[in-house]
Amino acid sequence: MFRDCCNSFTGYHSYSEKTQTSEISSAIHKYKKLICSEYQYVTEYNSLPGEHVLLSERFTQPLILKKHRDPNKREEEIRSRGESFHEVLRSRSSENSVHLNTLFNPDDNGISPRAVILQGNSGNGKTFTVQKIMMDWASGDLYKERFDIVFHLKCKEINRIPGKNSLVEILSYSCSLTPDQISQMLQHSPEKVLFIIDGFDELRLTEGIYHTSSNTDLLQKASPVAILCDLLRGRILRESFLLVTSRSTATETLSNLLKGPQFFSEIIGFSEKGVEEYFQKFFQNEELFRKAYTLVKANETLITACSIPVVCWIICTTIQERFKIGADVTRGLETTTSIYVDFVSTLLEHHCQGLSQSVPTLLRSLGQLAERGILEEQVLFDEKSVNETVSDPACNPFLCKFLFKRRIHQETMFNFMHLSFQEFFTALYFVLLDEEESQRKFTQLFSIHEKAGGFYNDLSRLTAVVQFAFGLLNKDVRDTLGKKHGLFVHPNTQAYLKKMILTEIQKETWDSDTICFWIHCLYELHEEDFVKKAMESTPHITMYGSVILRRIDCWALLYCSLCCECIEELALHDCRLSSEKLSIILPALCKFKNLMLTPEDLSYAEIAELMCTLVRGKTLSSQSACIRLERTTDCSFESLCLCMSEDESSLWIRSRFIDPPPFLKSLDLIFPHSDLINIDWMKIFQIFLERRSNVLTSFLHSFFELKKMKIEIDVLTRRSSVWTLQIIQKIPSLTELSVNAKFLPEEGIEILQRSCVRPACDLSFSGYRCHKESEKCTSWKNESCNQQVKIQLNSQGFSVETLRQPLFED
Repeated sequence: MFRDCCNSFTGYHSYSEKTQTSEISSAIHKYKKLICSEYQYVTEYNSLPGEHVLLSERFTQPLILKKHRDPNKREEEIRSRGESFHEVLRSRSSENSVHLNTLFNPDDNGISPRAVILQGNSGNGKTFTVQKIMMDWASGDLYKERFDIVFHLKCKEINRIPGKNSLVEILSYSCSLTPDQISQMLQHSPEKVLFIIDGFDELRLTEGIYHTSSNTDLLQKASPVAILCDLLRGRILRESFLLVTSRSTATETLSNLLKGPQFFSEIIGFSEKGVEEYFQKFFQNEELFRKAYTLVKANETLITACSIPVVCWIICTTIQERFKIGADVTRGLETTTSIYVDFVSTLLEHHCQGLSQSVPTLLRSLGQLAERGILEEQVLFDEKSVNETVSDPACNPFLCKFLFKRRIHQETMFNFMHLSFQEFFTALYFVLLDEEESQRKFTQLFSIHEKAGGFYNDLSRLTAVVQFAFGLLNKDVRDTLGKKHGLFVHPNTQAYLKKMILTEIQKETWDSDTICFWIHCLYELHEEDFVKKAMESTPHITMYGSVILRRIDCWALLYCSLCCECIEELALHDCRLSSEKLSIILPALCKFKNLMLTPEDLSYAEIAELMCTLVRGKTLSSQSACIRLERTTDCSFESLCLCMSEDESSLWIRSRFIDPPPFLKSLDLIFPHSDLINIDWMKIFQIFLERRSNVLTSFLHSFFELKKMKIEIDVLTRRSSVWTLQIIQKIPSLTELSVNAKFLPEEGIEILQRSCVRPACDLSFSGYRCHKESEKCTSWKNESCNQQVKIQLNSQGFSVETLRQPLFED
């Protein structure tokens, strides 16, 4: 009977345990469904009441590294921009990146962490990442076997919980479960529980927190902050797991509190692929996505800043607004300065809780630190210098803190998120000073510029600062600073900078880099009337091979040109003017009276597009040796020239028209690394016919009706000979082709002599030929060994006629 009672009790206990497990599973299932419902949406900074977007339309996996980086690597990341920046991130990713599903994996020694620190700068996506983890766990896509239950605790909310509470009560405030259900879950299998604690840097810790009595029981009550600290230490539920997000400024404090074994990881932001994916998800339209991403990718500073997810969101939101109102996005993005001002405003509004100083004081101290770094070429700051300048740097969302080993010690250093933010805060500091002090700072800056021989010769320190300063003079930017943060730029500071740029632009001694620099300043200022005044005050915009024209340079040039009625001249020579860059500036080329362009590797359609825009009866001029084509019958132009450079690497097209249209007087089109023979003019002619461009049809049709042609060239090389022979094949209407050359080397003559081509037209070559029997000259040196000859090639064959003997016979 006793045995029966025991069996009955055991059976009842087993039944009770199964019932409890079933109830817990049911509660967890309902909890997961609620998480999926609540966490599938995100509320953005600008969302109106009741507005939200799907998490799937915004979240993009950030780059997460699992190791600390030394100062040299951090400095490399901070200083690099554009493609070099993304190349640095690619190298970091290949070294030690982790995915969300591997955060709790064992290390190389087989040790699994109980606590993981997920560090990240302000706006780098820590909270979004937490939301994604919660969503994926609840939907069964993440940690399905590892964790039965995941709780999400927000430190900002913990701060607001009044009185004394137990851990179970604190958890019940943040989820749909009852205290009894939570207590059962935590006691049932604590080793299958994950606590995600988001925003540790926002937790209001006191000095006495390290000395409070420990709380070890789930139901023991204390202040919410004390309970949370005991959970972090492992005094409560030591078997459970922890994932804690924090800004870098609080990571050291967190590590000292956190139980072990603990692992460190850091959200770096978006990789290049991540930025592209974010844009694609945001716009949900392939055409809009391509337009937007192409615009941003052209700007080295912005595409670098896009690694910060909040910046990515700001830029996409700004472009989307322009799409909605039908604004001309082809005229370029918002200015770089306006994007940075929006970013700073967002952090001030949403990430600056607990600051002990006013916004003007905060920005002034940041500006002083930034200025010191710019002038001393420094991007990493020691703890002492930061504390001397910035009050409470641990609460400052614009500074990043990191630890590194120096011999047997740890040291602390700070940095701005990127060098571009350091440059921005320097400019902001300068323009917000009082009139006298502001002008003194800019005078000092320009003095450094003069000594360095120009801003572009001192690029890393000064160029961006001055460009940001002009961007901060923009009316919309000033309105944002004034209305939101009570920050005002003195009118005399504005007048001083505008007068300075007018004075500089009107100088005659512009080099290519300086021209590009001032155009960017005008673009950042973005005031059409002033830009028009500045651009029309200089007659010539000339850039040569010393500057490689970037896409952002083309956008700036486009904007500045479109502000004007008419500009005298634009010359872009050997600036790597690709078809993509040419397409950017194409709408503005009609603003110039005289043009000289050197496009690279254009397709037939692109050549046609360029000529459709420009060649409407213009004069196309060139100073180099040229091929001159002359019509004997009336047509729309007087002469057409194909001009080849001395090294045969470039081809010019030149035309002079009888009845030129109103806007363009002259034009040089130079096609590097091309030959006339490599351009199928018939294809281009067909494109013109399809576009029904009468002027261009006449222009190109002239090639196929030419009777006579003259060519001027320095040296008749082997390549030049082949090229000349193929011209007569391409233009069958020719009856006479004359080539004048300074020197006729044997290699070029041999090509003509061995040619099987017997042209219907008369082909003649005049120039000097070395008459020595051996060791013949390969280039023209003097007349002592060269005789002037005339070579003829026609249907009768090949012949050489001596016109004049050398001055001195051997």
